[in-house]
Amino acid sequence: MSLDMRQAETRLERLTVHEALQRLEHERASRLTQLRAIDEAEAEAEEHVMAAQKGTILRVLTEVEAALARVQDGSYGSCQGCAKPIPVERLEILPHTRFCVPCQRNAR
Repeated sequence: MSLDMRQAETRLERLTVHEALQRLEHERASRLTQLRAIDEAEAEAEEHVMAAQKGTILRVLTEVEAALARVQDGSYGSCQGCAKPIPVERLEILPHTRFCVPCQRNAR
């Protein structure tokens, strides 16, 4: 097997710290933008709907902040349920996830 193939396989198994930080920063910025939009629209919308949306966004922001801390301590990308690596495809879709799919199912 060539060196290029091994590097490609390793790349597919893990996101780089830079990639993880970029995805998490983008996720944070998106959620903050959503919160600002909700704050601006609150006067025109039903209060309970806006409160529910705001609660969901704040929950995700908390998860994003926790994921950023995991990047810093080196545990990002490892499942908190089974300690196996979380597939890079899952981290690309949900960069703040703490669990692999099987462990997420069990956590419910």
